Amino acid sequence: MLAFEEDWIWDFWLAESEGLWHIFFLKAPKAIGDPELRHWNVSQGHAVSRDLVNWKYLGTAFTPSDTKNWDDFTTWTGSVVECSQGKWHLFYTGSSRSERGLKQRIGHAVSSDLHNWSRVGDGLALDLDANLYEEFDGSVWHERAMRDPWVMRDSDGEGWLMFFTARVSGHSESNEGGAIGLAKSKDLYTWEIRPPIYSGSFGQLEVPQVVRFGSKWYCLFCTRSCDWSQGFRETYCGPPVSGTHYLIADSLAGPWNLANGPFLDGSEPSRRYAGKVVKHDGQLLFLGFLDRSHDGSFIGAVSDPLPVKVEGDGRLVILNP
Repeated sequence: MLAFEEDWIWDFWLAESEGLWHIFFLKAPKAIGDPELRHWNVSQGHAVSRDLVNWKYLGTAFTPSDTKNWDDFTTWTGSVVECSQGKWHLFYTGSSRSERGLKQRIGHAVSSDLHNWSRVGDGLALDLDANLYEEFDGSVWHERAMRDPWVMRDSDGEGWLMFFTARVSGHSESNEGGAIGLAKSKDLYTWEIRPPIYSGSFGQLEVPQVVRFGSKWYCLFCTRSCDWSQGFRETYCGPPVSGTHYLIADSLAGPWNLANGPFLDGSEPSRRYAGKVVKHDGQLLFLGFLDRSHDGSFIGAVSDPLPVKVEGDGRLVILNP
């Protein structure tokens, strides 16, 4: 697995180029003592691998702005896409010191080597539309959620799609406000925010990954048991768990629905979190960051890959979890 003696690792995202896997991940020094402080002492690391098992660490790839800016406090989870040969785009979550990290926005940087990144302008790519998503007023939720952008080509049309973690208003309990947001762009630079593809059941649906396997589309997300709504608790097939689950649809345009059955990768405490499914050497593989040990203490590393099977009804199953 990918693990460091001096740093914790958590959320990560992957990009493949010429047979080489690039992993980008959030990291923070263990010297800060309390792993719960890692979110406010964060940078993005970069490593490469041929097999998703043996990794070569390349160092820090991206950090919060060193001057006063909308992202001068944190640069959190994102995704990387290639627009044209050798032109890569990083989309990431940012927050500012002036807002005490309470309001999240989505940023944009570019690179020609997948390691040295330059912000596009001041980096800001997309801000919240309060007509479509829940704003922060300190009474309903602990932050303004607009983070974890997953950017991909629109296979059903021209341009690009961005899926992100957000919240909507108008819910009967705060744990029904979690949503997967959507934005569209023709060129990766100008974005139009759209209504969410899904909301409900959870207080937050974190770190989305939208992929197609066979005839089905999947939107992976992660959430914790404390974020389950009462309605979902009453209909779930077991006790609440923390980990990775997914939405499923017949087309990229939806409609998107929660997959039936148990969580794709769930336990209490969470053994892995923020999982991704990728295709490597013709096989589907699941990776997550190693979250909690049996006693609940934080681990902070990236797991080795586990094989994934697509059942006849489209459900995903991790083999030998």
